[in-house]
Amino acid sequence: MAQANPYPLRVDRAIMDKFKVVAAENGRSVNKEIEMLMKRAIANYERDNGPIAIPALGE
Repeated sequence: MAQANPYPLRVDRAIMDKFKVVAAENGRSVNKEIEMLMKRAIANYERDNGPIAIPALGE
């Protein structure tokens, strides 16, 4: 998937270094690990609060 929304992530170096280990242990790139965690967070939110409606482009 193309980069839909480039977002410069500012994070403490120690956290990023540890996160790189987590991602590698899970067989993912840092980007894919972040994406997986975001998907999990959204699924949990929607489970508790209902679906998030996203307007179509151009609306």
